Amino acid sequence: MKTVVKATARTLKQQATTIGGSVTVVWAGFAAQVVTNNAVMAWGIHPRTKQGLWGILFAPFLHGSTEHLIANTVPLIVLGWLVMLRDSKHFVPVTLLSMLGAGLCAWTFGAPGSVHIGASGVVFGYLGFLMLAGWYARSVGAILLSIAVTVTWGSVVLGVLPGQPGISWQAHLGGFLGGVLAARWLAPR
Repeated sequence: MKTVVKATARTLKQQATTIGGSVTVVWAGFAAQVVTNNAVMAWGIHPRTKQGLWGILFAPFLHGSTEHLIANTVPLIVLGWLVMLRDSKHFVPVTLLSMLGAGLCAWTFGAPGSVHIGASGVVFGYLGFLMLAGWYARSVGAILLSIAVTVTWGSVVLGVLPGQPGISWQAHLGGFLGGVLAARWLAPR
């Protein structure tokens, strides 16, 4: 019993370190914006431009305001931890596929002259992964987690639809699809 408790505590500590490190990097990106008087915003996603391709890597670390940053931080922590709860090894590939999906979709379908920034594409990727991972894994625990996430966060999925100006539905949709792809790819065989 003692060994199980120690192993669980070690796993939780590793997960907290991973999430904490990820959030710290996102906040460091915002700090860089403040220090450079937003000069780093040039590294956002500029649709269909060569430079805008770099934004696929950097946009999740840039935010339009402190409120925008905080609004993304909370679901990054909660949903990111739930991704690791499924399997800690899934965190990095789910994050990268979400970033790639969000970035490519924003770069391809974003309005000319716009700049897409923020970690919400990754948040939607985590959501897509968690909602579909149970379907692909076909285990009771995975299905229950998928149902719980869908019931709790399901209405957020409407953010993949065009609607509110200044919100990158393209990144939301691409991130969600990246998460779904990750759920399929990482499913047990």
